[in-house]
Amino acid sequence: MYIIESYSLAVVFCIITMLCWGSWANTQKLAGKDWRFELFYWDYVLGIVLLALVFGLTLGSTGQAGRGFLVDLGQADIKSYGLALFGGALFNLANILIVAAIAYAGMSVAFPVGIGLALVLGVIVNYLSNQQGNPVLLFSGVALVVAAIVLDALAYRRLASTNHKNPRVGLMLALVGGFLMSFFYWFVAQSMSLEFSTPEVGKFTPYGAVFIFSIGILLSNFLFNTVLMKRPIEGKPLVMADYSAGKLPVHMVGILGGIIWCVGMSFSIIAAEKAGPAISYGLGQGATMVAAFWGVFIWREFRAAPKGTNGLIAGMFALFILGLGLIVYAGV
Repeated sequence: MYIIESYSLAVVFCIITMLCWGSWANTQKLAGKDWRFELFYWDYVLGIVLLALVFGLTLGSTGQAGRGFLVDLGQADIKSYGLALFGGALFNLANILIVAAIAYAGMSVAFPVGIGLALVLGVIVNYLSNQQGNPVLLFSGVALVVAAIVLDALAYRRLASTNHKNPRVGLMLALVGGFLMSFFYWFVAQSMSLEFSTPEVGKFTPYGAVFIFSIGILLSNFLFNTVLMKRPIEGKPLVMADYSAGKLPVHMVGILGGIIWCVGMSFSIIAAEKAGPAISYGLGQGATMVAAFWGVFIWREFRAAPKGTNGLIAGMFALFILGLGLIVYAGV
């Protein structure tokens, strides 16, 4: 299977993760206002599973190092399967709340608040399980990210006052989703061996872990998203006939969103051996900055905000960039 050999290349993979995780939500915007996020999400999950399978059968089955994808799936023990599946289910619940927050409040709010919180807690959880990297630099970077989250929340409160939406709804969806999101990576990391060349018996390689993780997302989606369709946060209840009524291009956009996200997840897990889970996860969650860029400058979600809001947004970007820089440098 393909394995990264250096820290510098691992950082490049984490940056690609950051770009993917920060950009996939554009596909929800592209699907159109009339295509509800609950319907979009079925295709998004399908895209995740398809990409995980393709990577497993290609990158995960190439070369002499490590263990082949199909062999890996056959030798893993029940505990590893359980951890990866639970990680997928936990991610799915968290991500549905984040996607709901995007639909309600926009990318420039849902990502900095929700994924920013996930970054902070996730770095702490993953560092405690595998203490790799300079803790002073790592947690200084985390502190700057916390400050950026606060600025973004303040900016959103100002915006919500102009569009007559309850700011608490968008913020709470993002915060609860972010809290849950901070733990899923730990379960996936625990299901796999961090020695990729000579993986531990009973545990997954990165490719096997990501695929079983994706199956956890798929299986749990029949529960979580079905409930959400029947009891939506906004709008009327939906049925599967509404999903079937969607045209092929709309479905393909959702699948593309899942593929983009799963490229990021796969690259983050592949980079975890050289970068360490805390840095790999933390840098990948720099997606908050990327998504905020899309939301602010491309989709112009703050165009109706009162004067003075731009200063808060600029401060958020500056703090995020400084914080992510420290997180990267912590592993050097």
